[in-house]
Amino acid sequence: MSRAEFPNIHVSGHPLVRHKIRLLSDVKTDSKLFRELVAELTSLLIYEATVDLPLRQVVFRTPLEETTGYEIDARIGLVPILRAGLGMTEAALDALPGSEVWHLGLYRDETTHRPVSYYNKLPKLCPDDLVILLDPMLATGGSATAAVQTLKDWGAPRVKFVGLIAAPEGAQRMLDAHPDVECFVSLLDRQLDENAYIRPGLGDAGDRMFGTFADH
Repeated sequence: MSRAEFPNIHVSGHPLVRHKIRLLSDVKTDSKLFRELVAELTSLLIYEATVDLPLRQVVFRTPLEETTGYEIDARIGLVPILRAGLGMTEAALDALPGSEVWHLGLYRDETTHRPVSYYNKLPKLCPDDLVILLDPMLATGGSATAAVQTLKDWGAPRVKFVGLIAAPEGAQRMLDAHPDVECFVSLLDRQLDENAYIRPGLGDAGDRMFGTFADH
């Protein structure tokens, strides 16, 4: 699958990303290492997703003299989709410490595979210039496209999606629904199976992150 097929999807080619996503997908990776890898990959993908942030010039002092430099000239909001998006939030906030964090709760109905909203803690008006949506997996794209629409309805002037892996079906759904939203991922996988899981995939990101396999 080429970049031309999904112009909205940025698949990182960085060697560190390719190395870490392989470890993340490995069935032998336990929850502790899984969480660490999620954080590391999030940091790397945030770096790529923010390459075009606007800057303003400022005057400041080094220990030796006065000089000029740059600082980010944008308000940034981070919106993790609960629950799996929580595992990406701290790393994103470390990279963008001045950001505000808002939360959306969506889950996939296991029968219909459609997104169900159960939590929305957005303030009345969007205060940000850029909102970065965080969710490890872009599978069917149902939750992500619904979340993007919520953010647009909220008044977000610009939205980007940062995830870990995507399926072609999710990439296409996002492209159809929100062609203006750039998506940054570590891997574009082969396909969805009959249960709407990404293949080869990495399993359920939330379960692997939080060790909740016994719930199923």
